[in-house]
Amino acid sequence: MESGLAPKTPALDTREEDQRLTWFSRARRLVIKIGSAVLTGPRGLNRVVLHRLSDQIAELREKGREVVIVSSGAVASGVRKVGLSERPRTIPQKQATAAVGQTVLMQAWEDAFDKFDFLTAQVLLTSEDLVQRHRYLNARNTLQTLLNWGIIPVINENDTVVVEEIKFGDNDQLSALIAGLIGADLVINLTDTAGLFDCDPRSHADAHLIRVVHGVDSRLLACATPEPGSVGTGGMLSKLNAAKKCLASGIPMVIAPGKERDVLLRLFEGESLGTLFVPQKRVYSGKKLWLANLSKPLGELILDEGAAKALTNAGKSLLPIGIREVRGHFGVGAPVRCVDEAGQLIGIGLTNYKSSEIEKIKGRHSEEIEALIGYRHSDEVIHRDNFVLADEA
Repeated sequence: MESGLAPKTPALDTREEDQRLTWFSRARRLVIKIGSAVLTGPRGLNRVVLHRLSDQIAELREKGREVVIVSSGAVASGVRKVGLSERPRTIPQKQATAAVGQTVLMQAWEDAFDKFDFLTAQVLLTSEDLVQRHRYLNARNTLQTLLNWGIIPVINENDTVVVEEIKFGDNDQLSALIAGLIGADLVINLTDTAGLFDCDPRSHADAHLIRVVHGVDSRLLACATPEPGSVGTGGMLSKLNAAKKCLASGIPMVIAPGKERDVLLRLFEGESLGTLFVPQKRVYSGKKLWLANLSKPLGELILDEGAAKALTNAGKSLLPIGIREVRGHFGVGAPVRCVDEAGQLIGIGLTNYKSSEIEKIKGRHSEEIEALIGYRHSDEVIHRDNFVLADEA
């Protein structure tokens, strides 16, 4: 079972959402994330569960809703297909197992929807596909076209080539990023637990399910345990981070028990299953939403106290004089982390200069830029319009 919170959380807003049914009834574009613990079992891929979910998704489609599936299960399916006695430990073994399992997984989804005459499309992504702005837009255009054609995209992280440097982390994060990418109305995260509890139900018999959360703050994140289930890669902490991304996009998210009979249909009928995360407002959109949701910035700038305050409190742009150190190698337009001298994240922004140029102009006045590197693109290393604060991301 996925973990809840541990050991006891601060007081949480657990009020039932009066308009719960409204959130579901008005959702037309859905991202449904299905975890490995839901889709797989001791014998590999659980086709019974997969077909039950596909039946429900088909009914949602018949009612006019668009659905994007983020499906885990490739590695777990590959373990069974190859005949391994346990989940692989090394990256090459995981990649090879995923290569075998992904074909099993995709064929199962295709077979499940074939009886409804619904086409499916396999989409495999790494974080690099969403870190580069032009690749992000290409991915969005592809998904939009598939939805326009009435095709169901089935998305997974490309485990056959992925290494730590280009991992999203897990499919919880990927589902949140996809939701922002396509402008989804709702994210449904199906897992093997009933939802978010006020403490870890595995070690606390008195744990209570939290029906509604109105915001994911640092207190809540600090209390969540990261331990995944036996076949997954994410835990409840991962799901809370995904919920935070969704709420920043103005998108509600629900964590619900994926093996419950007719779970999707019951949610859309207004039944209070799982935990609903309710957005208060859209924080970002467009380019700033992309920045806020980035999982793997390409570098890091260490800022002095004055620059940190200017960005945080005064809404200013980042000038070269406020930069103390440059970490990583990146080009013009790269997304980078801005941190203070204590290592605290200030925010993420797009640079107007490449790392080697910032190294030459750091700590200097803007009017010196041309003399130092031969040209002057702008006075700012990062313009405020291309920057998002960490506490808003």
